[in-house]
Amino acid sequence: MLVDDEPANLILLEELLQLKGYATISALSGSEALEMARKSQPDLILLDVMMPEMDGFEVCSQLRQDSVLQTVPVIFLTALDDDTSRLRGLEMMADDYLTKPFNSRLMLAKVESVLRLHQMRSQAVVSNFNLQVKEQSKRQIAAAWEANEFLAEKFQLFVPGQLLERIAPQGVESIQLGNVAEEELTILFCDIRGFTAIAESQEARETFEWLNAFFTEMNDRIHACGGFIDKYLGDAIMAVFDRPNSHALDAIEAAVAMQESLHNFNANRHQYNLDYPINIGIGINTGIGTIGTLGSSRRMDSTVIGDVVNTASRLENLTKIYGCQIIVSESAIVQAREFIHDGSERSNSNSCLLLKCDLERETEDGFIANFQPGVLDNCDSRNHDCSNNYYYRWIDRVMPRGKQQAIEIYEVWAAASPDSQKKHLTQPLFDKGVQAWQASKFVAALGYFQQLLDQNPADSVATYYRERCQEKLGLIPLNNSSQVKW
Repeated sequence: MLVDDEPANLILLEELLQLKGYATISALSGSEALEMARKSQPDLILLDVMMPEMDGFEVCSQLRQDSVLQTVPVIFLTALDDDTSRLRGLEMMADDYLTKPFNSRLMLAKVESVLRLHQMRSQAVVSNFNLQVKEQSKRQIAAAWEANEFLAEKFQLFVPGQLLERIAPQGVESIQLGNVAEEELTILFCDIRGFTAIAESQEARETFEWLNAFFTEMNDRIHACGGFIDKYLGDAIMAVFDRPNSHALDAIEAAVAMQESLHNFNANRHQYNLDYPINIGIGINTGIGTIGTLGSSRRMDSTVIGDVVNTASRLENLTKIYGCQIIVSESAIVQAREFIHDGSERSNSNSCLLLKCDLERETEDGFIANFQPGVLDNCDSRNHDCSNNYYYRWIDRVMPRGKQQAIEIYEVWAAASPDSQKKHLTQPLFDKGVQAWQASKFVAALGYFQQLLDQNPADSVATYYRERCQEKLGLIPLNNSSQVKW
């Protein structure tokens, strides 16, 4: 850019510079020069000092205050040859100072020199800037990776890894509404008995404290048996077991371990201001479930849906009616037994004995018969801490609401439970009582269940059947709460 209020001077400078291959633009005043410079930033400005309205010094001062133009090289061309003017030019941070009349060769040499020096400085600045950017980028990438790992770790506190693998197979960023996977799995529901009354007797902080301690105990048992918690539903837990082939047995073992762990929790309950032991009911069902994201694009949740979930929840509710701690559907029992009998999956390092009620299906008379207690083969350890011995027995056939087919349900209990041995010894009486009940022989059934309870008053299922027999015989008023309703 050439700036001079004398047109003749501009013409001379244009000819000299254009002959050397430079492209030039010209301005006749300081204000025009600033306007043109802001529109098209020049590589160099040859600036006259003595101009009306705004002299060259003022133009240079404004250039140096402009964040975009402050580094543009400036060479003063002026008739002022005194030291004061030169000093002021240096104060304005001009790159050079030529007095008129100037030597053409010297002027061209200075132009070339200033441009080359400016180019070298610019390249050095760009190179240094790029280096800083690279270093900063490395630090940012490292920090982002560390933050991503931290967030991923924290994210799994809300969405278990097994769920994340299904709803975000390409990473967290791939999560979207409607990502689903359908498969066979086992659902476990666990609920705390009398939670409302306990919560009403405590401060909210106390309730949270023991609930978190309780959930921690239960989560450890579930995780040890290959499952994961899908949801905490206030005082309840919904857990999913998805290991191929073994998920039903995993869930049963987890339920037994949870009951065993509950004894340890209750032993220390006084530190949580709990006057009475906590009791829980557990329902387990095996079937096809859909794992995926549910909700809206603004708020979604990962979950498992399907009849397998609904039935497991209803089985947990049935524990209140039958007085059991654990109720398991026939589909879960069958899947567990198939896994145990599969020799390719077995390891004999643990002995998890199951008491088998090897029942036949419906007879011609329409009832279930031939209950023969037995022992199932040893089950495998599968490298997790679920080695409690436990037993199961058939307890009823129930018709879920809205279903066309009834399901068989089973009670499961730990071999170490207080009345386990008595249940084993009284199993023949239980079987006879159920057979008589199914045949509508309520007097005989009542007799068998009463004999059983004389030997084992703690058998809640036998108590339930005794009451049902008494109701059928009109010995006690009909108790609607004892009827199985889904």
